[in-house]
Amino acid sequence: MARKSNTAKVLDAAEADRKPSSAQQAWLRRGLEQAGGKLPLFDSDGQRINERTIRHCIENGWAEPWFNNPIKPDWLVCKLTEPGRNAVS
Repeated sequence: MARKSNTAKVLDAAEADRKPSSAQQAWLRRGLEQAGGKLPLFDSDGQRINERTIRHCIENGWAEPWFNNPIKPDWLVCKLTEPGRNAVS
């Protein structure tokens, strides 16, 4: 079994300690009560969710793309993952 370097161990610990920002938490929480954990495309004021917020949540495993939207292919339709639920619960 290969041993991890000290750098790899520090990176693993940093990833485990990573928490969503307040904007990311607000978006992720909205999926808690939705069927299948569907995450909204728009905020409560009708403004589109910032793409950086969505992409950062995907990169951290808190959200995942659900399906491609044929009408708006540039929109990321996502759902909450189990790590995402844990991050905001």
